[in-house]
Amino acid sequence: MSSGFSHVGLATHDMEATITFYEGVLGFRRVAEQRTRVSEGGTVRLTYLDAGAAQFMVFMESRGVDGISDDFDTSINKTLGVPAGMYHFAFKARSLEELEERRHALENAGVEVSATVDHGYAQSIFFRDPNDLQLVFCYQVRPFQESDLYQEPLVSVATS
Repeated sequence: MSSGFSHVGLATHDMEATITFYEGVLGFRRVAEQRTRVSEGGTVRLTYLDAGAAQFMVFMESRGVDGISDDFDTSINKTLGVPAGMYHFAFKARSLEELEERRHALENAGVEVSATVDHGYAQSIFFRDPNDLQLVFCYQVRPFQESDLYQEPLVSVATS
């Protein structure tokens, strides 16, 4: 994401829950919103949330746009027919303390959070947003090394 933007499309009924989650739970400030009128009819709403470190999440919803259902499934993985979490977004934690603070804030908001996963070079926690997008907060504990390119761990694949 060299541009600093990630775009995610949303069904109409999910936008307010999405804004509440990203602002209220994750602390990502809404910095811009645009309602674009489509010349053939309908509108597309873009909401920009500041994820920090010059990175943004941009969520889109359509209303009355021909060829785009107002109620499409927002889960990227489910829509593609792959296991949950196959595609996900990771955000950087600046310290192990911040990673634990993020965990406690998520749990206090009623969000299910994974146990901390130790990747060797990083520690991560995994959770889902209201759109069933898997998100990660990750703290890099050491610089990447050449051997990090050739890992072959054994895991179980979560199917739900």
